[in-house]
Amino acid sequence: MLKTFENGFTYIEVKNKRARAKIALQGAHIFEYTSAKHKDILWLSSTSYFEEGKAIRGGIPICWPRFGALDKEMPAHGFSRTAVFTLVDIKEIDEDTTEIILRLCDTKKSREIWDYKFELDVVFRISDTLTIKMITKNLDTKEFMITQALHTYFSVSHINDVLINGLEEKVYIDTLTDTKQVQKALIEVNAEIDRVYTGVDREIGLVDKDSKITLNAVGSASVVVWNPWIEKGSNMVGMKADAYKEFVCIETANAFDDFRVIKAGEKHTLGVTLSVE
Repeated sequence: MLKTFENGFTYIEVKNKRARAKIALQGAHIFEYTSAKHKDILWLSSTSYFEEGKAIRGGIPICWPRFGALDKEMPAHGFSRTAVFTLVDIKEIDEDTTEIILRLCDTKKSREIWDYKFELDVVFRISDTLTIKMITKNLDTKEFMITQALHTYFSVSHINDVLINGLEEKVYIDTLTDTKQVQKALIEVNAEIDRVYTGVDREIGLVDKDSKITLNAVGSASVVVWNPWIEKGSNMVGMKADAYKEFVCIETANAFDDFRVIKAGEKHTLGVTLSVE
């Protein structure tokens, strides 16, 4: 069901027997997901904007066709975060499962930044698990390269109480020190962290005091783990000073050397399924 805030900001509200969700048309951005058995697993800033042209802080922002700030002519994390997607379909698969398809196509404005003809479908399957797929189709006559991410903010009881597993023995790039290292143990977050893990080929677990969230990815070999901590977090737009205690980002990505080249007429799917125990 399409709904709007008082300022006209449009979103889709989904309710079925297994889950509830809210998805903004701007950025194809899911900012709330709650299953019948569990609390909302996505963190949303209490001071986040819900305004046209401003990125939402929290939920699952979509970074596309770039992750990071690689191209000077393109906004950081690409232009899709503030682009308004078209609602293609709402499917009630059954009483437990709802599927939403949102689409972004090239425009005159997008081609001034990134001169390619494309179609980006974001597919949400909402049930007792949450699945999101980003399907990039190259409709041009020449190949193009993308980096991308599902920049997922997970709500946690307290940042000191969580462990991340599944990345042991993986090489990561520490962007804070511009070094490569190997993860030797479970990940604890007790300071600013900004790492891109490479060669990831198994499920990732976020273990909190009373729950565990499992991430199973497709079309991805890189995972980003991020928390801005105190100093950086207190200076970020749309985030209160102590918000770093409330979330950790584990991002399914095609980042750095995991970039994807999509040939004319072909497509690539990046996706993740989130399960809660």
